[in-house]
Amino acid sequence: MDEKKGRRREWVKTAAIIFLSVMLVLTFFSNTIMNYSLPEVAGQNITSGTITSKVRGTGIVESGSLYNVKVTESRKVLSVEVRVGDMVAAGDVICYLAEGDSTELQAEKEKLTELQTAYEKAVDTYNQTLLSSGNLDILQSGGTSLPVTAYQQQVTGALAEVNAQQDVVNELNRQIAELQKKEDTVASAQAKVDSLADQLSVLEDVSSGNAYAEAKRKELTEAQLALANAMADTDGAKKAALEADLKAAQDLLEQKKAALATLQGSIGDIFELNAQYEAIGTAREALAAQNKKIAELEEKAAGGAVTADVAGTITAINVVAGEETSPDNPVAMIQPEGKGYTLSFSVTNQQAQKISVGDPGELVNSWWYSDVTATVASIKPDPSNPNTSKLVTFNLTGSLTAGQSLSLQVGQKSASYDNIVPNSAIREDNNGKFILVVETRNSPLGNRYYATRYDVEVLASDDTQSAISGALYGYEFVITTATKPVEAGQMVRLPD
Repeated sequence: MDEKKGRRREWVKTAAIIFLSVMLVLTFFSNTIMNYSLPEVAGQNITSGTITSKVRGTGIVESGSLYNVKVTESRKVLSVEVRVGDMVAAGDVICYLAEGDSTELQAEKEKLTELQTAYEKAVDTYNQTLLSSGNLDILQSGGTSLPVTAYQQQVTGALAEVNAQQDVVNELNRQIAELQKKEDTVASAQAKVDSLADQLSVLEDVSSGNAYAEAKRKELTEAQLALANAMADTDGAKKAALEADLKAAQDLLEQKKAALATLQGSIGDIFELNAQYEAIGTAREALAAQNKKIAELEEKAAGGAVTADVAGTITAINVVAGEETSPDNPVAMIQPEGKGYTLSFSVTNQQAQKISVGDPGELVNSWWYSDVTATVASIKPDPSNPNTSKLVTFNLTGSLTAGQSLSLQVGQKSASYDNIVPNSAIREDNNGKFILVVETRNSPLGNRYYATRYDVEVLASDDTQSAISGALYGYEFVITTATKPVEAGQMVRLPD
């Protein structure tokens, strides 16, 4: 029993010694262990010095004034006599074309045939209408046009005569109607007198001299007086004369209407003939214009050979044997002798502020192009991104060929700056450019190192370093590389 208790005490003592030993190790080596878990950073102190700011870019050499060798018609190509890069003199053959009319000339000749047919048809239609209308006497001498205006005036006059004669007939009808109305009044008065006379005769047969008969007799007397007055206002002879005049006026009206209809029929024929005559003139003018167009095409038609008009270097061939030329596309392009080249590339708006028109450009790997010079010709908004970029164009001279790719650099002269850091120290996020500076803080276990953010503005840059401005003293140790990603405020460790 005592032996078991002794063993238990020995085991507890051993465990306590092990625990205390581990705690002691952790206490003395915790700083070292923690350091190995932190990102290790490298960097250098901010320095002062000079920077030569350069803007670099790569572009394709283009001809400043290419000459297009064109054929203004579609002709089959028999053979091509040059290749891209060949030097040609003025008059050298570029390609040979097949003989015969071009596609365009053939089409224009077919159109001429159609216009000739249309002209002949217009003449035939005019002649047939003229013969069938029976109006040969209405043509002016010479036959240049038809007297439409004169006939329009005749129609207008005849219409006015018809309207005036209609007014005469209307007036006669009005007068006759008035006389007829008076005759109707007499007839009505006569009918009243006859009625009263009959009534009075009946009353006198029954009892003569009574008061009622006297009243009727008085009423009859008044009616007889009204009849006499109405009869006095009538004029039968006048009515008869008016009716005779009306008959003559109506006959004359019908004659004038017939004359108007005849004139209107003639003016219709004249309008049709005149329109057809004008159609002949239009067809004749179209025919003449087409003949002129064909003559111009025949005069401009290329011969069997297409030649170079200027001396220079062939930069493009756009046709092959067996194909047809096109008026819209040159068969070849020539870089004339002594003409310059251009090259363009895009830069940021910030980079564009560092250069000016007239600045000389330098070729990267310039030993390849010992006689090439470059000068900034223009700085304009980049069409592909006008808000944030500029397109820098250079004028080039020297031994170049269109289509070459060149890298250029251009920029300001050297300038001195107080704060210069490696380009690898410059970082950027949504809030702008910044650097991470290593700051030291004391602790019971020794120095601790922290990455601290400093917002900066980049003033100038070259291939390796940048000049910056910000809330800096000028000797800070800036982080350039790290074994792990580093955030502002994070603890870091320095190399041993």
